Amino acid sequence: MDRVHRILIDKLKEHSRIGVDDALAVQSLSFTVRELGRNEDFIRQGDTPKVSALVVEGMVGRYHLMPNGRRQYLSFHMAGDMPDSQTLFLDRMDHAVCAIGSAVVASIPHKQLTRTFEVRPQIGFAIWRETLIDAAIFREAITNNSARDMTARMAHLFCELFYRAEASRLTRGRVMALPIGLAQLGETLGMAIATVNRTLADLRVARMIEFRGGELEMLDWPRLADIGQFDPSYLHLKKPPAIVDG
Repeated sequence: MDRVHRILIDKLKEHSRIGVDDALAVQSLSFTVRELGRNEDFIRQGDTPKVSALVVEGMVGRYHLMPNGRRQYLSFHMAGDMPDSQTLFLDRMDHAVCAIGSAVVASIPHKQLTRTFEVRPQIGFAIWRETLIDAAIFREAITNNSARDMTARMAHLFCELFYRAEASRLTRGRVMALPIGLAQLGETLGMAIATVNRTLADLRVARMIEFRGGELEMLDWPRLADIGQFDPSYLHLKKPPAIVDG
């Protein structure tokens, strides 16, 4: 099985039942692979794409571009995620997606995907479920940025990303790759850079996390999840990961 097909099948199995015939149908999909540099866009606001992207390596970020040039990051996506699966159902992109650090994405033609849905409806249901889980992540982000204090806000984001990485087997023990810059953290969480630095320092001093050099180390998961009010049920995983204790 090709690596790209395996990544997509494994991801869909996190939340959906994928049978042998469904997996064979996924393996019939063709794709093109593209390497991206740090902050390089592969989907722009206003595009009308004819392909859907699958993250193969690294991390990408979904964002709104503001009139003043600033960005509001909406979500982050790692290997196995399809950050623009909405384009199967919507004609025009109302947001952009860029690489966070270097990344690799595979593009799958919409026509092939829709033909596969007709033959294997379960694949269509699974990818539709991907878009619904994305929507749940958006709703949680709205709550996070509007109803939690700064420390809880950052703790929740770190918990979500680590939990999702653990579920996709992208962690190394207590560590995950997280190439998000401090300015991007601020643009995600609605914080000034000084507040980002102060909040990170508080979490470090409390020995809950370490975040340096593009890596997040989880030092005390129970305390971080408690402070961040993190309840992973909105991610709708069939088999929740076994998170390491602090």
